[in-house]
Amino acid sequence: MSEIAASGNDAITEKKKFKLPSAYTILFLLIAFMALMTWIVPAGKYETVMNEDLGREVAVAGTYMSTESNPQGLLEILTAPIVGIQGSIDLGLFIMVIGGFLMIITATGAIDSGINAAVKKMEGKELMMIPILMFFFAAGGTVYGMAEETIPFYMLVIPIIIASGYDAVTGVAIVLLGSGIGVLGSTINPFATVIASDASGIPFTDGLMMRVGILVVSFVVAVGYVMRYAQKVKANAALSVVADLAESNKQHFLKKKEDSGNLEFTGRHKAILVLFGLTFAIMIWGVASAGWWMTEMSVLFLASSIIAAFLGQINEEKFVDNFVDGCRDILGVVLILGIARGIGIVMDGGLITGTILNWGEQTLAEMSSVLFVNVMYWIHIILSFFIPSSSGLAVFSMPIMAPLADFAGVGRDLAVTAYQTASGWTNLITPTSGVVVAALSIGRVPLVTWIKFMLPLLGMLALITMGFLSAAVL
Repeated sequence: MSEIAASGNDAITEKKKFKLPSAYTILFLLIAFMALMTWIVPAGKYETVMNEDLGREVAVAGTYMSTESNPQGLLEILTAPIVGIQGSIDLGLFIMVIGGFLMIITATGAIDSGINAAVKKMEGKELMMIPILMFFFAAGGTVYGMAEETIPFYMLVIPIIIASGYDAVTGVAIVLLGSGIGVLGSTINPFATVIASDASGIPFTDGLMMRVGILVVSFVVAVGYVMRYAQKVKANAALSVVADLAESNKQHFLKKKEDSGNLEFTGRHKAILVLFGLTFAIMIWGVASAGWWMTEMSVLFLASSIIAAFLGQINEEKFVDNFVDGCRDILGVVLILGIARGIGIVMDGGLITGTILNWGEQTLAEMSSVLFVNVMYWIHIILSFFIPSSSGLAVFSMPIMAPLADFAGVGRDLAVTAYQTASGWTNLITPTSGVVVAALSIGRVPLVTWIKFMLPLLGMLALITMGFLSAAVL
Protein backbone atom coordinates (compact mmCIF):
# COMPACT_ATOMS: atom_id res chain seq x y z
CA MET A 1 0.00 0.00 0.00
CA SER A 2 2.86 2.40 0.87
CA GLU A 3 4.31 1.90 -2.61
CA ILE A 4 0.94 2.72 -4.18
CA ALA A 5 0.63 5.82 -1.98
CA ALA A 6 4.16 6.87 -2.89
CA SER A 7 3.49 6.46 -6.60
CA GLY A 8 0.28 8.44 -6.18
CA ASN A 9 2.18 11.25 -4.46
CA ASP A 10 4.76 11.19 -7.27
CA ALA A 11 1.95 11.54 -9.82
CA ILE A 12 0.51 14.51 -7.93
CA THR A 13 3.97 16.11 -7.72
CA GLU A 14 4.44 15.53 -11.45
CA LYS A 15 1.12 17.24 -12.18
CA LYS A 16 2.10 20.22 -10.06
CA LYS A 17 5.35 20.81 -11.96
CA PHE A 18 5.18 24.06 -13.90
CA LYS A 19 5.84 23.80 -17.61
CA LEU A 20 6.28 26.87 -19.79
CA PRO A 21 3.80 26.88 -22.72
CA SER A 22 5.09 26.41 -26.27
CA ALA A 23 6.19 29.35 -28.38
CA TYR A 24 2.91 29.08 -30.34
CA THR A 25 0.83 29.47 -27.20
CA ILE A 26 2.96 32.32 -25.84
CA LEU A 27 2.69 34.25 -29.10
CA PHE A 28 -1.06 33.63 -29.37
CA LEU A 29 -1.49 34.87 -25.80
CA LEU A 30 0.49 37.96 -26.76
CA ILE A 31 -1.94 38.55 -29.64
CA ALA A 32 -4.84 38.34 -27.17
CA PHE A 33 -3.00 40.60 -24.72
CA MET A 34 -2.38 43.22 -27.40
CA ALA A 35 -6.04 43.03 -28.42
CA LEU A 36 -6.96 43.75 -24.80
CA MET A 37 -4.55 46.70 -24.83
CA THR A 38 -6.45 48.21 -27.77
CA TRP A 39 -9.34 48.72 -25.34
CA ILE A 40 -7.07 50.47 -22.82
CA VAL A 41 -4.23 52.23 -24.65
CA PRO A 42 -5.22 55.48 -26.41
CA ALA A 43 -5.19 55.26 -30.20
CA GLY A 44 -2.79 57.38 -32.18
CA LYS A 45 -0.66 57.55 -35.30
CA TYR A 46 2.32 59.27 -36.90
CA GLU A 47 2.67 60.99 -40.21
CA THR A 48 4.80 58.84 -42.51
CA VAL A 49 7.16 59.47 -45.41
CA MET A 50 8.77 57.13 -47.89
CA ASN A 51 12.32 56.16 -46.95
CA GLU A 52 14.11 55.35 -50.19
CA ASP A 53 16.87 53.39 -48.43
CA LEU A 54 14.36 51.12 -46.69
CA GLY A 55 11.84 51.11 -49.52
CA ARG A 56 8.92 51.60 -47.12
CA GLU A 57 6.96 54.24 -45.24
CA VAL A 58 8.50 55.26 -41.91
CA ALA A 59 7.13 57.35 -39.04
CA VAL A 60 8.28 60.96 -38.73
CA ALA A 61 9.47 61.89 -35.23
CA GLY A 62 7.38 64.57 -33.50
CA THR A 63 4.26 64.10 -35.67
CA TYR A 64 2.26 61.84 -33.33
CA MET A 65 -1.44 62.69 -33.01
CA SER A 66 -4.37 61.08 -31.20
CA THR A 67 -7.09 59.44 -33.26
CA GLU A 68 -10.37 57.59 -32.77
CA SER A 69 -9.90 54.18 -31.14
CA ASN A 70 -10.54 50.89 -32.93
CA PRO A 71 -10.53 48.12 -30.29
CA GLN A 72 -9.90 44.58 -31.49
CA GLY A 73 -12.20 41.68 -30.59
CA LEU A 74 -12.28 37.90 -30.80
CA LEU A 75 -12.66 37.84 -34.59
CA GLU A 76 -9.58 40.05 -35.03
CA ILE A 77 -7.60 37.85 -32.59
CA LEU A 78 -8.40 34.73 -34.62
CA THR A 79 -7.83 36.48 -37.95
CA ALA A 80 -4.44 38.01 -37.07
CA PRO A 81 -2.26 34.85 -37.25
CA ILE A 82 -3.93 33.80 -40.53
CA VAL A 83 -3.21 37.19 -42.10
CA GLY A 84 0.27 37.03 -40.59
CA ILE A 85 1.01 33.71 -42.28
CA GLN A 86 -0.35 35.04 -45.58
CA GLY A 87 1.90 38.09 -45.28
CA SER A 88 5.03 36.03 -44.58
CA ILE A 89 4.52 33.37 -47.25
CA ASP A 90 7.55 34.42 -49.34
CA LEU A 91 9.87 34.34 -46.34
CA GLY A 92 8.22 31.16 -45.06
CA LEU A 93 8.70 29.40 -48.39
CA PHE A 94 12.37 30.39 -48.44
CA ILE A 95 12.82 29.01 -44.91
CA MET A 96 11.14 25.72 -45.93
CA VAL A 97 13.39 25.38 -48.99
CA ILE A 98 16.39 25.94 -46.68
CA GLY A 99 15.02 23.12 -44.51
CA GLY A 100 14.81 20.82 -47.53
CA PHE A 101 18.34 21.76 -48.59
CA LEU A 102 19.76 21.03 -45.12
CA MET A 103 18.00 17.67 -45.00
CA ILE A 104 19.47 16.68 -48.37
CA ILE A 105 22.97 17.70 -47.22
CA THR A 106 22.46 15.70 -44.02
CA ALA A 107 21.18 12.67 -45.96
CA THR A 108 24.42 12.54 -47.97
CA GLY A 109 26.36 11.98 -44.72
CA ALA A 110 28.81 14.76 -45.60
CA ILE A 111 28.45 16.72 -42.34
CA ASP A 112 28.56 13.65 -40.06
CA SER A 113 31.52 12.10 -41.84
CA GLY A 114 33.37 15.44 -42.02
CA ILE A 115 33.18 16.00 -38.26
CA ASN A 116 33.94 12.34 -37.58
CA ALA A 117 37.06 12.61 -39.77
CA ALA A 118 38.19 15.70 -37.86
CA VAL A 119 37.74 13.88 -34.53
CA LYS A 120 39.76 10.86 -35.70
CA LYS A 121 42.51 13.02 -37.14
CA MET A 122 42.97 14.84 -33.84
CA GLU A 123 43.28 11.75 -31.64
CA GLY A 124 46.42 12.15 -29.56
CA LYS A 125 46.16 15.94 -29.93
CA GLU A 126 42.89 16.30 -28.08
CA LEU A 127 43.50 19.82 -26.76
CA MET A 128 43.68 21.11 -30.35
CA MET A 129 40.44 19.26 -31.04
CA ILE A 130 38.65 21.88 -28.95
CA PRO A 131 39.20 24.90 -31.25
CA ILE A 132 38.86 22.85 -34.44
CA LEU A 133 35.54 21.24 -33.49
CA MET A 134 34.20 24.46 -31.99
CA PHE A 135 35.04 26.14 -35.31
CA PHE A 136 32.98 23.58 -37.24
CA PHE A 137 29.99 23.98 -34.93
CA ALA A 138 30.29 27.78 -34.86
CA ALA A 139 30.35 27.83 -38.66
CA GLY A 140 27.09 25.88 -38.70
CA GLY A 141 25.59 28.25 -36.12
CA THR A 142 26.47 31.46 -37.92
CA VAL A 143 25.52 30.20 -41.39
CA TYR A 144 22.26 28.36 -40.76
CA GLY A 145 21.53 28.45 -37.03
CA MET A 146 22.82 24.94 -36.29
CA ALA A 147 21.15 23.84 -33.05
CA GLU A 148 18.99 20.70 -33.02
CA GLU A 149 21.33 19.25 -35.66
CA THR A 150 24.14 19.12 -33.07
CA ILE A 151 22.39 16.63 -30.77
CA PRO A 152 23.84 13.43 -32.37
CA PHE A 153 27.37 14.78 -32.00
CA TYR A 154 27.37 14.79 -28.20
CA MET A 155 27.63 10.99 -28.15
CA LEU A 156 30.50 11.22 -30.62
CA VAL A 157 32.52 13.96 -28.90
CA ILE A 158 31.97 13.39 -25.15
CA PRO A 159 33.41 9.84 -24.97
CA ILE A 160 36.60 10.91 -26.77
CA ILE A 161 36.93 13.98 -24.55
CA ILE A 162 36.52 11.92 -21.34
CA ALA A 163 38.96 9.27 -22.60
CA SER A 164 41.47 12.08 -23.16
CA GLY A 165 41.41 13.06 -19.48
CA TYR A 166 38.86 15.87 -19.63
CA ASP A 167 35.27 15.84 -18.36
CA ALA A 168 31.71 15.76 -19.69
CA VAL A 169 31.30 19.54 -19.32
CA THR A 170 34.21 20.05 -21.73
CA GLY A 171 32.50 17.79 -24.27
CA VAL A 172 29.16 19.54 -23.88
CA ALA A 173 30.84 22.95 -24.17
CA ILE A 174 32.59 22.04 -27.43
CA VAL A 175 29.26 21.32 -29.12
CA LEU A 176 26.74 23.52 -27.31
CA LEU A 177 28.98 26.54 -26.86
CA GLY A 178 30.53 26.11 -30.31
CA SER A 179 27.22 26.21 -32.16
CA GLY A 180 25.79 28.73 -29.67
CA ILE A 181 28.59 31.24 -30.31
CA GLY A 182 27.89 30.86 -34.02
CA VAL A 183 24.21 31.65 -33.46
CA LEU A 184 25.09 34.56 -31.16
CA GLY A 185 27.29 35.95 -33.93
CA SER A 186 24.89 35.03 -36.72
CA THR A 187 26.12 36.51 -39.97
CA ILE A 188 23.68 35.09 -42.53
CA ASN A 189 21.58 32.75 -40.35
CA PRO A 190 18.19 32.56 -42.15
CA PHE A 191 16.35 31.76 -38.92
CA ALA A 192 17.58 34.83 -37.07
CA THR A 193 19.43 37.47 -39.10
CA VAL A 194 17.43 37.15 -42.31
CA ILE A 195 14.06 37.07 -40.53
CA ALA A 196 14.92 40.00 -38.25
CA SER A 197 16.29 42.07 -41.14
CA ASP A 198 13.20 41.34 -43.22
CA ALA A 199 10.97 42.42 -40.31
CA SER A 200 13.08 45.60 -40.00
CA GLY A 201 12.83 46.36 -43.70
CA ILE A 202 16.58 46.13 -44.44
CA PRO A 203 18.82 43.69 -46.37
CA PHE A 204 20.40 41.11 -44.07
CA THR A 205 23.83 42.13 -45.39
CA ASP A 206 23.51 45.48 -43.56
CA GLY A 207 25.72 45.29 -40.47
CA LEU A 208 27.40 42.10 -41.70
CA MET A 209 30.96 43.22 -40.94
CA MET A 210 30.15 44.15 -37.36
CA ARG A 211 28.49 40.79 -36.83
CA VAL A 212 31.62 39.10 -38.20
CA GLY A 213 33.66 41.07 -35.66
CA ILE A 214 31.39 39.99 -32.78
CA LEU A 215 31.57 36.39 -34.00
CA VAL A 216 35.37 36.31 -34.24
CA VAL A 217 36.07 37.95 -30.88
CA SER A 218 33.39 35.92 -29.07
CA PHE A 219 34.69 32.70 -30.64
CA VAL A 220 38.29 33.38 -29.59
CA VAL A 221 37.22 34.18 -26.03
CA ALA A 222 34.96 31.11 -25.80
CA VAL A 223 37.62 28.76 -27.16
CA GLY A 224 40.18 30.17 -24.72
CA TYR A 225 37.70 29.74 -21.87
CA VAL A 226 36.97 26.07 -22.70
CA MET A 227 40.64 25.20 -23.33
CA ARG A 228 41.71 26.78 -20.04
CA TYR A 229 39.05 24.84 -18.16
CA ALA A 230 39.95 21.59 -19.96
CA GLN A 231 43.66 21.95 -19.10
CA LYS A 232 42.79 22.67 -15.48
CA VAL A 233 40.61 19.55 -15.25
CA LYS A 234 43.25 17.34 -16.88
CA ALA A 235 45.88 18.59 -14.42
CA ASN A 236 43.58 18.06 -11.42
CA ALA A 237 40.37 16.07 -11.91
CA ALA A 238 39.04 17.35 -8.59
CA LEU A 239 38.66 20.80 -10.17
CA SER A 240 35.96 19.53 -12.56
CA VAL A 241 32.54 21.01 -11.85
CA VAL A 242 31.19 17.47 -12.25
CA ALA A 243 33.97 15.75 -10.29
CA ASP A 244 31.39 13.83 -8.27
CA LEU A 245 30.18 12.17 -11.49
CA ALA A 246 33.63 11.38 -12.91
CA GLU A 247 33.62 7.61 -12.37
CA SER A 248 29.99 7.24 -13.32
CA ASN A 249 30.56 9.23 -16.52
CA LYS A 250 33.55 7.09 -17.49
CA GLN A 251 31.47 3.94 -17.17
CA HIS A 252 28.54 5.52 -19.00
CA PHE A 253 30.39 7.12 -21.93
CA LEU A 254 33.57 5.13 -22.57
CA LYS A 255 31.76 1.90 -23.38
CA LYS A 256 30.05 3.85 -26.19
CA LYS A 257 33.22 5.20 -27.75
CA GLU A 258 33.28 2.49 -30.38
CA ASP A 259 29.84 3.71 -31.52
CA SER A 260 31.42 6.88 -32.90
CA GLY A 261 31.36 5.00 -36.10
CA ASN A 262 33.05 4.09 -39.30
CA LEU A 263 31.92 7.06 -41.33
CA GLU A 264 34.29 7.29 -44.28
CA PHE A 265 34.98 10.85 -45.44
CA THR A 266 34.94 10.43 -49.21
CA GLY A 267 35.72 12.74 -52.10
CA ARG A 268 31.99 13.05 -52.69
CA HIS A 269 31.51 14.26 -49.14
CA LYS A 270 34.23 16.88 -49.62
CA ALA A 271 32.60 18.08 -52.85
CA ILE A 272 29.22 18.34 -51.10
CA LEU A 273 30.68 20.42 -48.26
CA VAL A 274 32.31 22.72 -50.84
CA LEU A 275 28.89 23.07 -52.51
CA PHE A 276 27.34 23.76 -49.10
CA GLY A 277 29.71 26.66 -48.39
CA LEU A 278 29.57 27.95 -51.97
CA THR A 279 25.76 28.12 -51.87
CA PHE A 280 25.79 30.49 -48.90
CA ALA A 281 28.60 32.55 -50.46
CA ILE A 282 26.54 32.95 -53.66
CA MET A 283 23.53 33.96 -51.56
CA ILE A 284 25.54 36.77 -49.93
CA TRP A 285 26.80 37.95 -53.32
CA GLY A 286 23.31 37.81 -54.82
CA VAL A 287 21.73 39.90 -52.06
CA ALA A 288 24.60 42.39 -51.76
CA SER A 289 25.38 42.88 -55.46
CA ALA A 290 22.60 41.53 -57.66
CA GLY A 291 19.47 42.63 -55.80
CA TRP A 292 18.32 39.11 -54.97
CA TRP A 293 15.61 38.48 -52.43
CA MET A 294 13.36 35.59 -51.40
CA THR A 295 12.48 34.17 -54.84
CA GLU A 296 16.05 34.15 -56.14
CA MET A 297 17.44 32.74 -52.88
CA SER A 298 14.82 29.99 -52.86
CA VAL A 299 15.76 29.04 -56.43
CA LEU A 300 19.45 28.94 -55.43
CA PHE A 301 18.89 26.53 -52.56
CA LEU A 302 16.56 24.33 -54.60
CA ALA A 303 19.19 24.08 -57.36
CA SER A 304 21.92 23.31 -54.80
CA SER A 305 19.71 20.61 -53.27
CA ILE A 306 19.44 18.89 -56.65
CA ILE A 307 23.21 19.12 -57.24
CA ALA A 308 23.93 17.79 -53.73
CA ALA A 309 21.58 14.85 -54.34
CA PHE A 310 23.41 14.10 -57.59
CA LEU A 311 26.83 14.25 -55.90
CA GLY A 312 25.58 12.13 -53.00
CA GLN A 313 23.99 9.57 -55.34
CA ILE A 314 20.54 10.09 -53.82
CA ASN A 315 17.83 8.75 -56.09
CA GLU A 316 14.66 10.61 -57.02
CA GLU A 317 12.44 8.91 -54.46
CA LYS A 318 14.86 9.48 -51.58
CA PHE A 319 15.45 13.06 -52.71
CA VAL A 320 11.75 13.90 -52.63
CA ASP A 321 11.23 12.15 -49.29
CA ASN A 322 14.17 13.91 -47.63
CA PHE A 323 13.42 17.32 -49.12
CA VAL A 324 9.79 17.13 -47.98
CA ASP A 325 10.90 15.94 -44.55
CA GLY A 326 13.21 18.94 -44.32
CA CYS A 327 10.38 21.29 -45.25
CA ARG A 328 8.13 19.56 -42.71
CA ASP A 329 10.71 20.02 -39.94
CA ILE A 330 10.79 23.77 -40.62
CA LEU A 331 7.02 24.17 -40.88
CA GLY A 332 6.84 25.05 -37.19
CA VAL A 333 9.16 28.01 -37.79
CA VAL A 334 6.92 29.24 -40.62
CA LEU A 335 3.84 29.02 -38.39
CA ILE A 336 5.66 30.92 -35.63
CA LEU A 337 6.51 33.64 -38.15
CA GLY A 338 2.86 34.07 -39.06
CA ILE A 339 1.56 33.96 -35.50
CA ALA A 340 4.20 36.45 -34.34
CA ARG A 341 3.29 38.84 -37.15
CA GLY A 342 -0.27 38.63 -35.91
CA ILE A 343 0.81 40.65 -32.85
CA GLY A 344 1.73 43.61 -35.02
CA ILE A 345 -1.42 43.19 -37.10
CA VAL A 346 -3.62 43.51 -34.00
CA MET A 347 -1.59 46.49 -32.74
CA ASP A 348 -1.84 48.24 -36.12
CA GLY A 349 -5.54 47.41 -36.46
CA GLY A 350 -6.18 48.78 -32.96
CA LEU A 351 -4.11 51.91 -33.75
CA ILE A 352 -1.89 51.51 -30.68
CA THR A 353 1.44 50.96 -32.47
CA GLY A 354 1.86 54.70 -32.91
CA THR A 355 1.06 55.34 -29.26
CA ILE A 356 3.63 52.79 -28.07
CA LEU A 357 6.21 54.27 -30.44
CA ASN A 358 5.36 57.72 -29.07
CA TRP A 359 5.97 56.53 -25.51
CA GLY A 360 9.27 55.12 -26.70
CA GLU A 361 10.13 58.37 -28.50
CA GLN A 362 9.45 60.40 -25.34
CA THR A 363 11.58 58.02 -23.27
CA LEU A 364 14.38 58.23 -25.82
CA ALA A 365 14.35 62.03 -25.88
CA GLU A 366 16.89 62.18 -23.05
CA MET A 367 18.64 58.89 -23.83
CA SER A 368 21.94 58.80 -25.70
CA SER A 369 22.40 56.47 -28.68
CA VAL A 370 24.92 54.41 -26.70
CA LEU A 371 22.52 53.95 -23.81
CA PHE A 372 19.62 53.16 -26.14
CA VAL A 373 21.41 50.42 -28.07
CA ASN A 374 22.53 48.74 -24.85
CA VAL A 375 19.08 49.00 -23.26
CA MET A 376 17.67 47.41 -26.42
CA TYR A 377 20.18 44.56 -26.04
CA TRP A 378 19.11 43.82 -22.45
CA ILE A 379 15.43 44.08 -23.30
CA HIS A 380 15.95 41.31 -25.85
CA ILE A 381 17.81 39.17 -23.32
CA ILE A 382 14.76 39.35 -21.05
CA LEU A 383 12.35 38.67 -23.92
CA SER A 384 14.43 35.67 -25.03
CA PHE A 385 13.73 33.85 -21.78
CA PHE A 386 10.01 33.99 -22.56
CA ILE A 387 10.28 33.59 -26.35
CA PRO A 388 13.25 31.23 -26.93
CA SER A 389 12.32 30.90 -30.61
CA SER A 390 14.73 33.22 -32.45
CA SER A 391 12.34 33.58 -35.38
CA GLY A 392 9.32 34.27 -33.15
CA LEU A 393 11.22 36.87 -31.15
CA ALA A 394 12.47 38.58 -34.32
CA VAL A 395 9.01 39.05 -35.79
CA PHE A 396 7.58 40.09 -32.43
CA SER A 397 10.18 42.72 -31.51
CA MET A 398 11.66 44.12 -34.72
CA PRO A 399 8.55 45.96 -36.00
CA ILE A 400 8.67 47.99 -32.76
CA MET A 401 12.42 48.19 -32.14
CA ALA A 402 13.40 49.18 -35.68
CA PRO A 403 11.27 52.38 -35.75
CA LEU A 404 12.44 53.21 -32.20
CA ALA A 405 16.01 52.92 -33.46
CA ASP A 406 15.13 55.51 -36.14
CA PHE A 407 13.98 57.95 -33.44
CA ALA A 408 17.18 57.35 -31.44
CA GLY A 409 19.39 57.93 -34.45
CA VAL A 410 20.55 54.30 -34.37
CA GLY A 411 20.81 52.19 -37.53
CA ARG A 412 18.25 49.43 -37.96
CA ASP A 413 21.10 46.98 -38.56
CA LEU A 414 22.20 47.65 -34.96
CA ALA A 415 18.71 46.82 -33.76
CA VAL A 416 18.97 43.49 -35.60
CA THR A 417 22.42 42.83 -34.13
CA ALA A 418 21.24 43.68 -30.60
CA TYR A 419 18.32 41.26 -30.99
CA GLN A 420 20.31 38.31 -32.39
CA THR A 421 23.25 38.56 -29.99
CA ALA A 422 20.86 38.78 -27.04
CA SER A 423 18.84 35.80 -28.29
CA GLY A 424 22.01 33.77 -28.85
CA TRP A 425 23.35 34.71 -25.40
CA THR A 426 20.18 33.63 -23.61
CA ASN A 427 19.90 30.37 -25.53
CA LEU A 428 23.28 29.23 -24.18
CA ILE A 429 21.71 28.61 -20.77
CA THR A 430 17.92 28.99 -20.80
CA PRO A 431 15.91 25.95 -19.67
CA THR A 432 13.19 26.99 -22.13
CA SER A 433 15.50 25.91 -24.99
CA GLY A 434 14.99 22.28 -25.98
CA VAL A 435 18.54 22.14 -27.34
CA VAL A 436 20.08 23.18 -24.01
CA VAL A 437 17.94 20.70 -22.08
CA ALA A 438 18.78 17.87 -24.51
CA ALA A 439 22.51 18.65 -24.50
CA LEU A 440 22.75 18.72 -20.72
CA SER A 441 20.68 15.55 -20.43
CA ILE A 442 22.95 13.65 -22.83
CA GLY A 443 26.07 15.02 -21.12
CA ARG A 444 24.67 14.29 -17.64
CA VAL A 445 25.36 17.88 -16.58
CA PRO A 446 22.89 19.49 -14.13
CA LEU A 447 21.47 22.81 -15.35
CA VAL A 448 22.64 24.68 -12.23
CA THR A 449 26.16 23.31 -12.71
CA TRP A 450 26.16 24.40 -16.35
CA ILE A 451 25.02 27.92 -15.45
CA LYS A 452 27.76 28.20 -12.79
CA PHE A 453 30.33 27.04 -15.36
CA MET A 454 29.02 29.56 -17.89
CA LEU A 455 28.62 32.66 -15.69
CA PRO A 456 32.11 34.20 -16.16
CA LEU A 457 31.95 33.58 -19.92
CA LEU A 458 28.42 35.00 -20.16
CA GLY A 459 29.70 38.21 -18.57
CA MET A 460 32.55 38.41 -21.09
CA LEU A 461 30.25 37.74 -24.06
CA ALA A 462 27.81 40.45 -22.91
CA LEU A 463 30.66 42.96 -22.58
CA ILE A 464 31.98 42.07 -26.05
CA THR A 465 28.58 42.63 -27.66
CA MET A 466 27.91 45.83 -25.72
CA GLY A 467 31.35 47.10 -26.67
CA PHE A 468 30.71 46.55 -30.38
CA LEU A 469 27.21 48.07 -30.21
CA SER A 470 28.46 51.10 -28.30
CA ALA A 471 31.41 51.67 -30.64
CA ALA A 472 29.09 51.52 -33.65
CA VAL A 473 27.08 54.57 -32.51
CA LEU A 474 29.93 56.72 -31.22
